[in-house]
Amino acid sequence: MDYLQTLHSAIEEKSKKPNSETIYSALLNAEKENRKHNIKYDFHQLLGNWRLIFITGTKSSQQKMGGLLGKGFYIPPFAKITISYTKDVNSSTILQGKVNNKVNVGLVNFLVSGPIKYIEKRNILAFDFNHLSMSLLGNQLYEQDIRSGVKSEEEFYQNNINKQAFFSYFLVTEKFIAARGRGGGLALWKKIK
Repeated sequence: MDYLQTLHSAIEEKSKKPNSETIYSALLNAEKENRKHNIKYDFHQLLGNWRLIFITGTKSSQQKMGGLLGKGFYIPPFAKITISYTKDVNSSTILQGKVNNKVNVGLVNFLVSGPIKYIEKRNILAFDFNHLSMSLLGNQLYEQDIRSGVKSEEEFYQNNINKQAFFSYFLVTEKFIAARGRGGGLALWKKIK
């Protein structure tokens, strides 16, 4: 399980990190191992705050960029991208909640949020962003409800997964998580407090 050590090195705050091809291979090996052993993760393991460390982009974005993305890249330190999952305490099922995806570049923050649902037997977390806000220096400049194909949260929870955006998590540890997105891209996040 060399891939665990490689991915752990990728999330550490040190100057020498594994190169993109090494991280890409480690992610593929982790995904292959998950499929081989059919490892299942509990919804509660995903709850919390995670900082995006490394992405490969979707298959279509890799093709459009003509190899510019290579095997993927580390998110630069000046761009802080976080995702937070919380359980919906009012839900009739424990597998529903909320997502906040925040992009912080310099003094500007963008936040999209919405409902999530977890399909435990497939380690899939589906999401729908239905609210957008932007702030500068902590002052809100813009806020709007948005819809990405569904009319209500209830409809989101009832819709089939093949109509939704999702992450298929193939590695979940206390320190980092890794997933493949619906578009085929891979991502690695680090746990933050």
